[in-house]
Amino acid sequence: MTGQVLLATDGSIARVTLSHPGKLNAMSRAMWHALREVFTSLQQHSEVRCVLLRGEGASFCAGGDITEYPDFRFDEAALRAFHEEEVWGGLQAMLDCDIPVVAQIEGACMGAGMEIASCCDLRLAGASAKFGAPIAKLGFPMAPREAALVMRAAGELTAREMLLAAAVLDASTLLQRGFLNRVLPDAELAAEAAAMAERVARLAPAAARQNKQCFRALALDWRGPIATDLIANAYAYADSAEHREGVAAFVEKRPARF
Repeated sequence: MTGQVLLATDGSIARVTLSHPGKLNAMSRAMWHALREVFTSLQQHSEVRCVLLRGEGASFCAGGDITEYPDFRFDEAALRAFHEEEVWGGLQAMLDCDIPVVAQIEGACMGAGMEIASCCDLRLAGASAKFGAPIAKLGFPMAPREAALVMRAAGELTAREMLLAAAVLDASTLLQRGFLNRVLPDAELAAEAAAMAERVARLAPAAARQNKQCFRALALDWRGPIATDLIANAYAYADSAEHREGVAAFVEKRPARF
């Protein structure tokens, strides 16, 4: 089972579910492709006024499916294609979607989960949710556009703490730092997220789409020369010793030796 991104529509609300049983909904390569397809298709659904995004079960998304990484991460061209085409393709489809997106965040929201949540417009979390991007333990950095996305949504201080210190932060901290709109008792989260989606869906849909287009135009432009140069050299670490050691240690379930 490589995981799925499930789509169900109920009138004006679409429900998107990240589903990877047994892996806390970690994103596989197939799921990144599916995420892109789902949000590209939603953009064409004029009757949908809000998207409610959640993970299946008691976790939002625990990151990427690291068991797949040895198959491609140590080749620079393959690594670049993974991040710039597969991962960013899914995230860009979310960012390009003019329909408001509400995130219902339970349990683990790590790495890829932080990136996906950062693409959402409104974020509600359960009190026990945990947030981070501890990929420093795996021996590699966050890809440039993905790091910019998280930094813009979560704040520079939070992004630096997550990436440089491998910090895992609780929901109350992310609320204080402005990443979350609300933190709720775990048992109340699903109902409150659904109520938020229904509230958004009752408002003027054309105005919502225009607001999202405005927000997108005002966001960081990743087409400039500095960004182009950064991305061009971002994956030269593919065959490095610490990259190989970090991924191998995770797969072998042992501490990494950097």
